[in-house]
Amino acid sequence: MALVIGVTGAIACGKSTACKILENIGAIHCDADKLVHRMYDPGKPAFDRIVASFGKEVVGSDGYVDRKILGSKVFGNPEEMSKLTTAIGDIKGEVRGVMDEWRNSLEPMQVGLMEAVNFIEAGYGIYSDLTWLFAVDDEVAIERLKSRNNFSHEEAVQRLSSQKRWQDRADASDIVTMNNGSLEDLEKSIKEQYKALNEKHAKGLLMPSKYLEWWEKNSPA
Repeated sequence: MALVIGVTGAIACGKSTACKILENIGAIHCDADKLVHRMYDPGKPAFDRIVASFGKEVVGSDGYVDRKILGSKVFGNPEEMSKLTTAIGDIKGEVRGVMDEWRNSLEPMQVGLMEAVNFIEAGYGIYSDLTWLFAVDDEVAIERLKSRNNFSHEEAVQRLSSQKRWQDRADASDIVTMNNGSLEDLEKSIKEQYKALNEKHAKGLLMPSKYLEWWEKNSPA
């Protein structure tokens, strides 16, 4: 059966870059954010619910929900974020559907990567074989955000402070990859880890995911 891996980590940790590297050597990749965005395309029920909840001003000139405008309404506001989550619908079911489809359609030695910032907190890990966490020191992440996103120092600190610390996610993760170095360092590290995972998978030596025990202790009542 195919190997399904959850990939997670805070902003500027390198998880998307890692997924691209692994895609280039044969892995299948799904970005949960993009999956969710498609749930509220025009004509879908979530589109109408979002417009009803947040007003027509969230619809751009192209007829699609403008995520920047929508984000400005919900970012840093848990109540509004909760309202958005409700309007979108069964996000967990959508994510699970992709991972279940991989198990049914991919070849036994293929690998599916489900990338999600909130992979751990959202409960997605109960549907994957393991969880791979990417981590970075705050100082490095701040510099990356300033360079990559053209953030001011204050903006970078604010964005980072809104994210979960990697240390709080480590207990739920089967692999933790620190990414404080160069792109070359990251590529070398993840290719080595990926090769080792595939070898264990081929021999049936992968242990049950640590996530399952973590979720049993930490899942909402």
